[in-house]
Amino acid sequence: MVLVLLVFCLIFILPDIYLSLVLLRSATWWAHLLAWLPTVLAVGLLASIQNSGINNAKFDVFVGLLICIALPQLILLIFSILGKLVSFAWPPAFALGNYVGIAVGAVVSLVMLYGLVLGWRQLAVRQVELAFENLPAEFDGYRIAQLSDLHVGSYGTRTAFLEKVVRRVNDEQPDLVVVTGDLINTTPTEIAPFEQTLSQLQAQDGVMAVTGNHDYCMYGVGKRPSNLREGARPVVEAERRMGWQVLLNEHRLITRDGAQIAIVGVENTGKPPFPEIGNLRAAMKGLPDDMFKILLSHDPSHWRIEVLPKTDIPLMLAGHTHAAQVKFGSWSPSLWMYKEWSGLYQEAKQYLYVSEGIGGSIPFRLGTTPEIIVFTLRRAKTDLDENI
Repeated sequence: MVLVLLVFCLIFILPDIYLSLVLLRSATWWAHLLAWLPTVLAVGLLASIQNSGINNAKFDVFVGLLICIALPQLILLIFSILGKLVSFAWPPAFALGNYVGIAVGAVVSLVMLYGLVLGWRQLAVRQVELAFENLPAEFDGYRIAQLSDLHVGSYGTRTAFLEKVVRRVNDEQPDLVVVTGDLINTTPTEIAPFEQTLSQLQAQDGVMAVTGNHDYCMYGVGKRPSNLREGARPVVEAERRMGWQVLLNEHRLITRDGAQIAIVGVENTGKPPFPEIGNLRAAMKGLPDDMFKILLSHDPSHWRIEVLPKTDIPLMLAGHTHAAQVKFGSWSPSLWMYKEWSGLYQEAKQYLYVSEGIGGSIPFRLGTTPEIIVFTLRRAKTDLDENI
């Protein structure tokens, strides 16, 4: 809490004090009032969240104030102070620093506003084709649509965007839809407005899902359950009402003309501070070693922790990172935490695909679009095939 207050003072209050005492010193009283208004609103929102818990609408407004107003003001403060320091040697630098700070701050504010208003609505469908030597020939051309990190609480009761997601998935006519965790933000009640929409996902082999860290209802004031699995129970029940098969450290077999592949699903497993309650051994129990397996695991860290060193699973599908919801080219803050954070990775004959997801804790995207991944599985030709 002390750290939160320090950050709040640095980002909100310090620029306001500077504006009032230096840049708005001779301005009218209402100019000072306008300068302080965002901070007053932010204080009220923080107090409300502290007293009654996180409300998605309140949190969205707070983040909007933070990134669209407070952050640009902090940028102005930095340029103004730099200009003031340089002005001791070159007097025009103070005014120049203020002008540059205003310009840069305005650009940042507009860019952030785009991310809040439009960036999260730009849905993309990405086609990925992968070939495997041990894929049964009967599954050559098998298509899987992956959704991840829906975070339905970020949309309140607005269903339009997720209706668009469902339409685009169904238009692809996949054989299977998989959802790799984080259906919610903080509470199972977020799902209710979207149950009908998400129940309309269609695929010949249905929808299969696993749990992500948010699905254990461990976030929010007073929300953390004493038993994580009990926390996830209402989320899992809602998913099953929608017709989804939820894989809790278990697997399902898919059959084509007598041949089979396994879809293996584990509960959240990765690295701290996120819950580690998956059991890959239990999920694969009874499966033949040579059977083609696809692993659904929310956290991409699981790939290096267990999948690569202990299994020969050819394909793992994950999410979790959202690419931090901010990406510039091939750079994102996610790379500070995760070695694998977006897209396709390969080690020998094993692949990992990390989806940047659909949603996030807030509806905001900058440089990374919500995405549906459609995989087409191919059987790679082997020497034996060439000889036949």
